[in-house]
Amino acid sequence: MIFVTVGSTDFDALVSKMDELAYSLDVDIVAQIGLGSYVPLHMDYFRFEPSLERYYERADLVVGHGGLGTIVEALSWGKKLVCVVNPAVYDRHQEDLLHVFEQRSNLVWCKDIENLGQAIQEAQQRDLAPYQPEPCRIHEIIAEYLRE
Repeated sequence: MIFVTVGSTDFDALVSKMDELAYSLDVDIVAQIGLGSYVPLHMDYFRFEPSLERYYERADLVVGHGGLGTIVEALSWGKKLVCVVNPAVYDRHQEDLLHVFEQRSNLVWCKDIENLGQAIQEAQQRDLAPYQPEPCRIHEIIAEYLRE
């Protein structure tokens, strides 16, 4: 199963493209479409749910926007991940995030939504590196600050 998620906003271009690809992908697709106005015709969808756990659990592949929450959640589940930058975000933080995760070979960054089908195939065929979160050192920073 492919799970598509757009996070808490909307990303009609991604949902629409996945709906178009649904014919050529011989797999079930479920999309979380958020606040989007595009309603899929060829795949199951929902807007929001309290938890996405059951979708991550069932998914063989996740396709999502470049938000940090989505990236970390999908990778923490050990899922193959394809991400597309949502152009509606006001700055370039998704590009910055995807650059880092792509450099670590944790995901496939689809830089042009028209190439999403190829990016999905690439992710399905590649051995992506498992996600290893950076060790948390905030307690050391706070302790150092308090000593000063």
